[in-house]
Amino acid sequence: MFISNAFAQTAPAAASGGDMGSSLMSMLPLVLMFVVLYFIMIRPQMKKQKEHRAMIDALAKGDEVTTAGGLIGKVTSIGEGNIGLQIANGVEVQMQRSAVVQVLPKGTLK
Repeated sequence: MFISNAFAQTAPAAASGGDMGSSLMSMLPLVLMFVVLYFIMIRPQMKKQKEHRAMIDALAKGDEVTTAGGLIGKVTSIGEGNIGLQIANGVEVQMQRSAVVQVLPKGTLK
């Protein structure tokens, strides 16, 4: 009654044009947070996984390693997905290759 028919019909069209820009601006902080999250958390984690995979692929007999469970020993055999680890004289255990956390310098074990 107070608003003419012509004004009522054009109001949503004008508002939708401005609404598109405001919706993009409201998405901008979300996009920026994802970009920051990627560079702070995701990318370094992927780099660390790549280095760990390269270390596991480079394992050889005679390497001295530390495992995720805290065992320290010498690699005696290498299989497809597991390794033989000598943890004491005459004591050898089979472990998954992915359990190796660190390759120690030669001569660490006496």
